[in-house]
Amino acid sequence: MEYLEALILGIVQGLTEFLPVSSSGHIELVKAIFGNEIKDGLTLSLTLHLATALSTVVIFRKDIVDIFKGLLQFKWNEETKFSLFIILSMIPAVLVGLFLKDEIESLFDANVPLVCSMLVLTGIILYWSNKQGQQDGKLTNTKAIIIGIVQAIAILPGISRSGSTIGGALILGVDRSRAARFSFLMVLPVILGAAAKDFLDLGEHGMGDLSIPFLSVAFISAFVVGIFACKWMISIVKKSKLHYFSYYCWIVAIIGLAWFYLLK
Repeated sequence: MEYLEALILGIVQGLTEFLPVSSSGHIELVKAIFGNEIKDGLTLSLTLHLATALSTVVIFRKDIVDIFKGLLQFKWNEETKFSLFIILSMIPAVLVGLFLKDEIESLFDANVPLVCSMLVLTGIILYWSNKQGQQDGKLTNTKAIIIGIVQAIAILPGISRSGSTIGGALILGVDRSRAARFSFLMVLPVILGAAAKDFLDLGEHGMGDLSIPFLSVAFISAFVVGIFACKWMISIVKKSKLHYFSYYCWIVAIIGLAWFYLLK
């Protein structure tokens, strides 16, 4: 049963990190279904997020190499401009992480009503953004900051980070391909920075009771599923199919609330 939980958590993380349905929200729902018996959340969170970060690196490896090549030219070019957009988008999330960390962490305790409410909000964002026609707008400093604010809000469990940032970019007029690329690349520095901090915290407090085999199963399943989910999400955005996930979010929210108030 222990490894089944690890497998399920990895699959859920791999799918929902990229699909616009909130990875944190689904992880909290899974924890609630298991009776919130999954301990050592910091170690597990670090493992799962590093796995999906690696999935992102694999999918966008060419883009990442091109960005570094452009930066090493030490001149103002498209890669330098794109890097500036990523830096600007990171600022809101970093500020929230620094000053509201304890308040945010208190919400991650299998809080089903909150998760379901935020899933409803995610569905609204997805439905609204999908109504936008074909866009050819480019990123700007202002748009990058606004998308960064959306990413910071998406720290709340139940709000999809990919869904809200891609949806926000579409609403702001960014074209679909550029919106998906920016959404997935902008989160990498944030994830890696948070992972570094979590790693330091683990050095101080220890890894807890989760076994290496358990974490390995969770990591591998999240990584493999994440690769397929990332490719699928890029295709979905290009084909203007986000509204299907708005229905999914609303259905999961209704089922979650029914389970919490009527069946639990």
